[in-house]
Amino acid sequence: MTQESIAFETTTSLSFEEAVARCRESLMQEGFGVLTEIDVRATLKKKLDVDREPFLILGACHPPSAHRALAVAPEAGVLLPCNVTVSVEEGQTVVRAMNPVAVMGLLARPELAEISGEVGGALRRVIDSARA
Repeated sequence: MTQESIAFETTTSLSFEEAVARCRESLMQEGFGVLTEIDVRATLKKKLDVDREPFLILGACHPPSAHRALAVAPEAGVLLPCNVTVSVEEGQTVVRAMNPVAVMGLLARPELAEISGEVGGALRRVIDSARA
């Protein structure tokens, strides 16, 4: 059995700001809401006085899927929400989203496979939307 990658990823020619906007729009179109937003750059500057390139974490939730997953396995809550990141790495904009099949696979609950597959398909489309 091949191990699934923990995240879907693309490098894009979009600027950081454009990639963030594209991801937000695509998440909304796929039925996700952004519950949390963490500006890692600002947080590390404030807490550690560390300078780094832009890095944003969007905590995205697809309510119907979250409800289904929690009904099957309440412990799945520790793996939610689905994080999407936009960062600048070595001068390039990189967009990643968690791979729910790989992450939910940690729980070894076959009942989660369909749900995580559906959410994974949606998150792949979000990542694809960031390709310029």
